[in-house]
Amino acid sequence: MHYISTRGNAPNLGFDDVLLRGLAPDGGLYLPAFWPQFSQDALRTMRGLPYQDVAVSVMFPFVEGVIPKQDFKRLVAKAYENFTHPAIAPMKQIGHNLWLMELFHGPTLAFKDFALQLLGVLFDYILTQKRQRLTIVGATSGDTGSAAIEACRDRENIDIYILHPHQRTSEVQRRQMTTIHSANIFNLAVEGTFDDCQDIVKALFADETFRHQVNMSAVNSINWARIMAQIVYYFFAALDLGAPDRAVTFSVPTGNFGNVFAAYAAKKMGLPIDHLLVASNSNDILTRFFQSGTLQIEGVSPTLSPSMDIQVSSNFERLLFDLMDKNGHKTAAAMASFRQSGTLPLSSQAWQKALTLFSGFSLADDACLAMMKRYAIETGEVIEPHSIIGVAAAENKAEQQKNPVIAMATAHPAKFPDAVKQAVGMAPTLPAHIADLYDRQERYQVVANDVQAIKKLILAQALNNPSS
Repeated sequence: MHYISTRGNAPNLGFDDVLLRGLAPDGGLYLPAFWPQFSQDALRTMRGLPYQDVAVSVMFPFVEGVIPKQDFKRLVAKAYENFTHPAIAPMKQIGHNLWLMELFHGPTLAFKDFALQLLGVLFDYILTQKRQRLTIVGATSGDTGSAAIEACRDRENIDIYILHPHQRTSEVQRRQMTTIHSANIFNLAVEGTFDDCQDIVKALFADETFRHQVNMSAVNSINWARIMAQIVYYFFAALDLGAPDRAVTFSVPTGNFGNVFAAYAAKKMGLPIDHLLVASNSNDILTRFFQSGTLQIEGVSPTLSPSMDIQVSSNFERLLFDLMDKNGHKTAAAMASFRQSGTLPLSSQAWQKALTLFSGFSLADDACLAMMKRYAIETGEVIEPHSIIGVAAAENKAEQQKNPVIAMATAHPAKFPDAVKQAVGMAPTLPAHIADLYDRQERYQVVANDVQAIKKLILAQALNNPSS
């Protein structure tokens, strides 16, 4: 397997180099040159297997030729050994034709653990082989940062810098990042929005000299390996409900479009998916796109679901590349125009192509709180403010079709205690392994929304570390 850039002006790479590079040198995102295919018979052989075995079957074609299968099995087993539920990603029926897949049983209580726990061991494996040290720089709206830090803490070959928007995450999200005191962890609170943080990371990647100076890589979902790991739970869910002998619909709370793009990838690989619901809060650029065919940036408003307070969904470029018939030059021009003007109109043909699989849904805070309260009363399920938006979209769809609709529960309610308390009258309890989170000492640095200042900060640390 080799990988190509969405902007068509970067060398094709193998999995190991794609893992370490993150972003392509032309500013594009890497994608596999082709999608591995799973026949109906192959899917049936995976039904009933443990999560780890499904993960190896689904992901191995993406790493074949770089990582031997026995080594890959060992890495996958290690990645999921600290999940607290034996099913790894359990499912609950919460209504007629309506299911909830819990993706929050990892170390940091969010779906990002599925990819980042694997990335941590993959980085270790590849860096040891190549005898390299890596500087990871990532932007987070809340959950990626804590999951990446947990995966990379105390690793000898990695320094990790996580940028989060100052005072725009929940307190639990912030503390999960800032109370890890490992010497290789650096938390930077940027005076701006998540989109500002993401733009800084992309600007650092665009500086080839700097990038080579510090041997820089990414843990954001711009890194293909993140998407690869997330594809697995869509296979696992669909198989659990009878695939390939019946199709399913997924409802995915979405900010940066990576999680729902993983579902799209599963569809391209042969999983029978009827429809993908893209669920957003009032920062609804994606919902408006699926309604109008135009991607248009508006201001970012803080909400009860901060991980979706995003206007520039970086993984949308991967879908755009497909909608533009894999024409990298057209994709690059479209993205350049989008960043310059804030608007990206799509041809009617390409938009209609997207609508054959996707539709958008959005929910404002008041309706979100009302839905959280209703589900707590009617089902006993306490659902946090991102996941409940996916449930709301799924509930609407489940009434219209016979096949199952699966809503992805992307975070544990304890990550958003204020919103949960506002909705149901009681804050959820933190799980035992982080019960003392509010007592732990924080360590982070507030920094200006300035690419050059952050570049100097990282360079100074790299020069102090002779092995960088």
